Amino acid sequence: MTRSIAIIGAGLAGIAAARALIAAGLAPHLFDKGRAPGGRLATRRAEVDGAKLQWDHGAQYLRARGPGFAQALDDAGAAPWPDAERRVGVPGMSAVPRALAKGIPGSFGRHVGVISGEPGAWFLDHWDAAEAKPGAPLPASAPTRAGPFDAVLVTAPAPQAAELVGPIWPEAATRLDTIRYAPCWTVLASFAEQLPLPDTLRPKGDTIGWAARDSSKPGREAGAECWVIQAGPAFSRQHLEQPAAAVIPLLLAALASHSGAPLPAPRYAQAHRWRYSLLEQGLGAPCLWNPALRLGLAGDWCLEGRAEAAWDSGTAAAAALLA
Repeated sequence: MTRSIAIIGAGLAGIAAARALIAAGLAPHLFDKGRAPGGRLATRRAEVDGAKLQWDHGAQYLRARGPGFAQALDDAGAAPWPDAERRVGVPGMSAVPRALAKGIPGSFGRHVGVISGEPGAWFLDHWDAAEAKPGAPLPASAPTRAGPFDAVLVTAPAPQAAELVGPIWPEAATRLDTIRYAPCWTVLASFAEQLPLPDTLRPKGDTIGWAARDSSKPGREAGAECWVIQAGPAFSRQHLEQPAAAVIPLLLAALASHSGAPLPAPRYAQAHRWRYSLLEQGLGAPCLWNPALRLGLAGDWCLEGRAEAAWDSGTAAAAALLA
């Protein structure tokens, strides 16, 4: 019988692990609270007065240093932007994980709250993600139980992974407590006219950590004048618990300070808070794997805060499981 493997988290680490396990003849199943695979490779869409708008509100581009991730980007049809070394999904960043996860079984819009059972026969209790939030008490409603699974790989952000595996693998949870992220407030805005700014901005010592004319990426509607404004860690920490409505004008004002003139009023503006965005202190190992428990952990937090690090970590976790 083909061994079934549960993978919690369908970002690049989870997808990389799943692809490697499928290649070895195993049967992975992805679980993710998002509506589709991708994690921070995310694209938000909206429509204003008949105009279709979109923004890559998580990772802005991908850079491959090793042949494995480079081949994955080729497989996903990623295109160069804003230079030959960096690449983006077409027509949106979410196209990359969707292409790479094609054909991999998954349960999406699901929050996994409990791992139970024993090695070789693990079960996952999961709830509708709309009613269950990471860090909050689990819903009173009865969960859906999935399993049994021969092994489980957890590729969620480190704080969520620690909470999930702590009851059965406390030593791993203790190691994950050392990992630190910076948050990131992100504003998505669209204007009726082109702004007098370059396509990308990365000012130093500024409220803004990165800003880009997202509509300048290949495959986008160039006339949509869509902007992604990502705050730096200091601003994001200072304003972390503020409502989105309070953050939007602050980041728009920061963008205006680089244009030399007031910005026109946006025809659309929305903010998204990434609590676990920029890795500041990682684990220093490709993954964690416990052969006795048949339980593993992977993610960009294992190595460094790059998309390729997540891919490499997921690949390493799959290799450890297969060994």
